[in-house]
Amino acid sequence: MARKSPLDDPEKAAFAWARYKKLMRAMLGVTILTVLIAWAAIAWSELPVSPHFFIAVALGIGFTMMLASALMGLIFLSNGTGHDESIHDPREDADRWYGSDKRESKD
Repeated sequence: MARKSPLDDPEKAAFAWARYKKLMRAMLGVTILTVLIAWAAIAWSELPVSPHFFIAVALGIGFTMMLASALMGLIFLSNGTGHDESIHDPREDADRWYGSDKRESKD
């Protein structure tokens, strides 16, 4: 049976989500700065590129950085609140039924 998650408490959940949103706002700033630096580097290189290239660079960098930030932020949120500890681990049941020595590798 799953244990109670700390995120079930509305006060703790509100604090955790506020911290997550703050992290995402900071990463949005870093992402915009990175896109601007990439645009400046492309413009400074004086290569003949179309405006579509600038759009593709912005979307590629922006989407990649924001997706990575969102996923890592959710990992930090889950671990930082103790939500990871509240899951039901099926390996605990296996240890109880079969003993922990049965699951060890024979390498």
